[in-house]
Amino acid sequence: MSEPSSPEPHRRRPRYAGKNPRRFEDKYKEHAALQHPETVAKVLAAGKTPAGTHRSIMVGEILEVLQPQPGQFGVDCTLGYGGHAQALLDRLQPGGRLVGIDADPIEFVRTEARLRQLGYGPEAFAAYRANFAGLPRILASEGRSEVDLILADLGVSSMQLDNPVRGFSLKQDGPLDMRMNPHKGVPVSEFLEKGSAEELAAVLEENADEPRAWELANALAGRSFRTTQSLVRAVRGALQRLPAEEQGQSVRRVFQALRIAVNEEFVVLDTLLRLLPSCTAPGGRIAILSFHSGEDRRVKKAFEAGLKTGIYDAIAPEVLRPSPEERRQNSRSTPAKLRWAVRSASGAAA
Repeated sequence: MSEPSSPEPHRRRPRYAGKNPRRFEDKYKEHAALQHPETVAKVLAAGKTPAGTHRSIMVGEILEVLQPQPGQFGVDCTLGYGGHAQALLDRLQPGGRLVGIDADPIEFVRTEARLRQLGYGPEAFAAYRANFAGLPRILASEGRSEVDLILADLGVSSMQLDNPVRGFSLKQDGPLDMRMNPHKGVPVSEFLEKGSAEELAAVLEENADEPRAWELANALAGRSFRTTQSLVRAVRGALQRLPAEEQGQSVRRVFQALRIAVNEEFVVLDTLLRLLPSCTAPGGRIAILSFHSGEDRRVKKAFEAGLKTGIYDAIAPEVLRPSPEERRQNSRSTPAKLRWAVRSASGAAA
């Protein structure tokens, strides 16, 4: 006769980690926003973003620039949390359609489900998990070659920045990854370990305007860093003669430069800028929200070249920035730069 199995020991529910938990995993009141609206309200009032969410930037300005109308067809090239997409969908109805594109397989599923729950069915909204450099192919699958409006928000979503598992966080330890699509390409850890000092210095200069690129490249290239915090410590160690604030600025630039490199963000953006004229209908409108000087330079030059050759009838005469109120309420909006262009009404290209 077999011995009776002993009952499972009782496991207490983990205690909530204080009034203001620091670890992403402990912020479950913020993750469960509908059940804890008072906690979310306090986080928003402090100018911060609740864990696991994203606050879309310059929504009003983007709507003003794109002028979405009922019945039009639009594309959100960077779906993210879906805030911009929701605002556009509201304006495109009745009869309009929006295509949302995102390469992140983790957030893509959640965002599509969120928008479906808001009532946007397949007739109004289609989601494609892809890189926006594949825009012509996606439009072809929709039976179109041109659309009325296109938006690209080039920023990293708060869901990616805040979750240490994704490897973007400077504050909490996690695997040193930073890939938008964790199933494609190489993580930052491998990029650093296999790269040369010359290659890394070029990345730091081109992608982040890092003034101490060579010094940091010699300290980091060819070394093994498995976690985000090990890289933070190495950067600070290489610059220990400098004040802590300057060390921190270099840490942020190093993370930015490496993220851009492993995701080939500039290459993909250059491809999109080449494709935009052929994917935008005559009179159609384009808006691009960037967060880095290298991105903004590319957008500005492409739009200026298009205006000169007659591809665009009009472009933003100057960059648009978030309002002081938005910057106060959401500090992550501070570096945002918005530029727009209107496709030539004749449809003529150079």
